[in-house]
Amino acid sequence: MADQNSQMLSWAERVKKDLANLNIESLGRVGVLLGGRSGEREISLMSGGGVLEALKSKGVDAHAFDPGLRCVTELASEKFDRIFIALHGRFGEDGTIQGLLELLDLPYTGSGVLASALSIDKIATKQIWLSNSLSTPEFEELTVDSDWDAVVQHLGLPLIVKPAHEGSSLGLTKVRSVEDLPAAFALASAMDKKVIAETCIIGDELTCPLVGFGETAEALPVIKIIPPQANYDFHNKYFSDETQYLCPTGLSPEVNLAVQNLALAAYRALGCNTWGRADVMLDQKTGLPYLLEMNTSPGMTSHSLVPMAAKAAGIDYAELVLWIMSQTLSTVKAKRI
Repeated sequence: MADQNSQMLSWAERVKKDLANLNIESLGRVGVLLGGRSGEREISLMSGGGVLEALKSKGVDAHAFDPGLRCVTELASEKFDRIFIALHGRFGEDGTIQGLLELLDLPYTGSGVLASALSIDKIATKQIWLSNSLSTPEFEELTVDSDWDAVVQHLGLPLIVKPAHEGSSLGLTKVRSVEDLPAAFALASAMDKKVIAETCIIGDELTCPLVGFGETAEALPVIKIIPPQANYDFHNKYFSDETQYLCPTGLSPEVNLAVQNLALAAYRALGCNTWGRADVMLDQKTGLPYLLEMNTSPGMTSHSLVPMAAKAAGIDYAELVLWIMSQTLSTVKAKRI
């Protein structure tokens, strides 16, 4: 990977050049999908509201469409020319809405059907990463028949239990004793039929946004997250003003580069497109980064991390939104997986 600063400047310069040459009318009538039916509906409404306002501020003929309140079949009657997906979680980030949009022949933002479906499944994601020799915490799928003592023996304590298809830390428990495992499993399984347990990596919590596709994909600046009491839960992610975000991270250039390289390899391995965000833990004992998960429709709220990294690279929120939207003009279907 090239030097981070020069690479980011290059990306920002290209974005600004592309936007300067963009014919806004070529985007046509744009639908912003927001809300939806997942547990992250509230956050999606916030993300979609920001996206909608940004597009309108740039002169785009943009309109909100909430598939949580309306039947998705109504998309066809709206006569949209393209779609900005600001949905998070299931029925928005899992390949289902992407498949519908493919059938409707509607260009859309972000990754395609397969990459979206793989990325939202934390177990499938890890299996692909491991097959590509990418570091991720040890894990196993939990069931009602799991031997809790064996799980602890395998993964150690503390460990993390969470639904395999949820985001925003929904249903997540940090388990500190074997006695706590049944309750953690019950909480996660109430949200998802598939539950994952993984070794808890103690260290710095980092995230790395990514843009582009395939070999031309690039990593944006890494962000270090410092939540209150080291608890980056739903509230501290979206509503707390106590959570600190450091960009630049204050880590060494070598560590930042290692995180970017790992995140970029993870993004490419899953076949992600246009934009995404890899969450990473930096082990305080070894100094090595470990992949946690990939987000293919990242948050776009006032507390969100992709806009933060883009700003550090020289692109403001409205420019970022318009650039993501503009990528639907040139998306080659054969590249989407």
